[in-house]
Amino acid sequence: MAVADVAPVRGSEFSILMRRVRAAGLLDRRVRYYVWASALTAAAFVAGWVVFVLLGDTWWQLAVGAFLALVFAQIAFLGHDAGHKQIFASRRANYRYGLIAGNLAIGLSIGWWTSNHNRHHAHPNTEGADPDAMGVLAFSGERARAGRGIRRLIFRYQAWLFFPMLFLEGGSLHRASVRAVLRWPIPNRVLEGALLATHAAAYLGTVFLVLPPGKALAFIAVQQGLWGFYMGCTFAPNHKGMAVLPEGDNTDFLRRQVLTSRNVRGGAMTDLGLGGLNYQIEHHLFPSMPRPNLVRAQPIVAGFCAEIGVPYHETGLFESYAEAMAHLDEVGRQASLRPA
Repeated sequence: MAVADVAPVRGSEFSILMRRVRAAGLLDRRVRYYVWASALTAAAFVAGWVVFVLLGDTWWQLAVGAFLALVFAQIAFLGHDAGHKQIFASRRANYRYGLIAGNLAIGLSIGWWTSNHNRHHAHPNTEGADPDAMGVLAFSGERARAGRGIRRLIFRYQAWLFFPMLFLEGGSLHRASVRAVLRWPIPNRVLEGALLATHAAAYLGTVFLVLPPGKALAFIAVQQGLWGFYMGCTFAPNHKGMAVLPEGDNTDFLRRQVLTSRNVRGGAMTDLGLGGLNYQIEHHLFPSMPRPNLVRAQPIVAGFCAEIGVPYHETGLFESYAEAMAHLDEVGRQASLRPA
């Protein structure tokens, strides 16, 4: 999708859309929804660990690990919403919620995630600005051709390596959290570090007290691997295969968010399974919009994009993976070419 082919920038368009969304009450808080979602998720979290302790020394614990991987992802979705200030009006309340959901429950630094993710939201799919576009994968031919050594090899076969690499995502999130607490100037580093350490001690202590070393390591591999795989599968449809913007691009906010994002069609199960990230266009346009309001915002945003002639891309879940992998494969093939 070429950005140069879109209509010229009109700065007032997003203001018009914002007024329509605000008039529909879609930026209003939905605290009751989050109370119920938090209670049910916390109950599943506690139930999973109670079953783990009661089962004791058995290979059936791997099934518990798979269940807790799903629960960890749902907690991460709630932490994501808190990081975007979707739950409470107060910044402090959202941050405290994020500390509990992220640092303490699943071992993910809310300070690191918020800083990193806000950079992504400001410049999605933008070379040199979006941290998600500067990771282990190449989103553009220029980056693929610039790769050297093992990085070039990964770029070349990234479409084939993508899903296997997702099993390492959980460990990557933990490492990034610890590194940020030790090295980044994030607020409340001591508190964040203490909560991460508490999570690690409680998690590892429980697992190794209940299971012998071999089974404990197998449980951790399954639980953390499936959690990372699940998280990666929810991220994959969002931007991969959509417009990639060059460094320094000055496309207006509305077009920058819409052209680089993809929605995924589906019903309530898709909304639950993807944590509301299937409404990626609406989420990028209105990051603080509570998750349950995204479905109501979707027809308003799609209709407005049709009015102003901005392409609005929505597809099914499996089609989104096919598009993303086809793009990664196309870009990866360029890794074998010499840079100009």
